[in-house]
Amino acid sequence: MSKQRAKGTSFETAIVRYLQENGFQYAERRALHGEADKGDITGTPGLAWECKNHKTLKISEWIRETEQERINAKAEYGFLIVKRAGVGNPGEQYAMMTLDQLCRLLGDAGYGKREDNERPLEY
Repeated sequence: MSKQRAKGTSFETAIVRYLQENGFQYAERRALHGEADKGDITGTPGLAWECKNHKTLKISEWIRETEQERINAKAEYGFLIVKRAGVGNPGEQYAMMTLDQLCRLLGDAGYGKREDNERPLEY
């Protein structure tokens, strides 16, 4: 196994463990799928996960890849998890998604979308 592949595997494994410890008990690394890749982690219905552990950040490219994998997986949301240099704690890695998906996620969680007769939250 190449050094880069080993780094990726180690990072994916750490993210899976973190997800399992934080309410996603069925999360596991996904076997490679080639052309119709569905992300790096499975066992989280409705979610596609792409994990990257590289020195050079290619956010734009990786977000496009994550979106394609979300579509391939028929998932509602896609998350790009990027390893932060020098940070070992999986919970402190970068988690990214498009603003469109973030707004849909927050709306589904009850934020932003209000019934016509409901007053908006006051701050």
